[in-house]
Amino acid sequence: MAESKATGTANPDRHNIPIKSILVTQPQPTTDNSPYMALAEKYGVEVDFRAFIEVAPVSFKEFRKDKVDILAHTAVIFTSRNAVDHFFRICQESKIEMPADMKYFCISDQTSYYLQKYITLRKRKLFVGEKTAKDLFEVIKKHKNETFLYPCSNIRKDDIPAFMAANKIKHTEAIIYNTVAADLSDLDDVTYDCLAFFSPSGITSLFANFPDFKQNNTRIAAFGPTTAKAVRDAGLELDIEAPMPNAPSMTGAIEVYIQTQKQAAKK
Repeated sequence: MAESKATGTANPDRHNIPIKSILVTQPQPTTDNSPYMALAEKYGVEVDFRAFIEVAPVSFKEFRKDKVDILAHTAVIFTSRNAVDHFFRICQESKIEMPADMKYFCISDQTSYYLQKYITLRKRKLFVGEKTAKDLFEVIKKHKNETFLYPCSNIRKDDIPAFMAANKIKHTEAIIYNTVAADLSDLDDVTYDCLAFFSPSGITSLFANFPDFKQNNTRIAAFGPTTAKAVRDAGLELDIEAPMPNAPSMTGAIEVYIQTQKQAAKK
């Protein structure tokens, strides 16, 4: 990101410079029908993908230090596929078989489907939110007498622990994997017109790899309020924010920005 590392802050005239290249700070999509591909084709922009954060497993030895008794719980909360993978890794290394009456609370259908990679699910033991943690709260309230285990990363949102504490629901957090900055040294001489971020960890990784990063002509896009706050707290100017009423997705927000640029150029 050589140009962005040059001396100076965000260029106020950067909005007049068309976006021709975008770096999405997530892994490459596994399907060909990604909305980013449609965006690239429609507007003739180059879209690359590169995960800015990596998942590092917590070893069984480290896990044991926290003295978490998995079988002392009657329900498990899963908020991601990473949590599912590393939870069952720990179970395997602990030689624990999950009891048939264990209940599972998943943040979304996608997470619940992934859970079937490890266990045969019975509907009466599976509870799913629509999409967000808030959706799942209403489900958890109906089962507040359970003792919940929340497998998570060393970096996680406060919403679930705060909800559990506020409602006096028995729960235990178990850190089973760490979120760490990826090595991005190969991007040192690469320039993008737009960087799209999806978590505060992505911003942390940016500066861990490029401590002298300056925004200059680079447009910064952020998904979610916590990511947007991390952008501003880092001293960067946020150009593209999602979700918005007219743009619920990152691709939609970028498209609105590109269209606004094109309309301004015609005047």
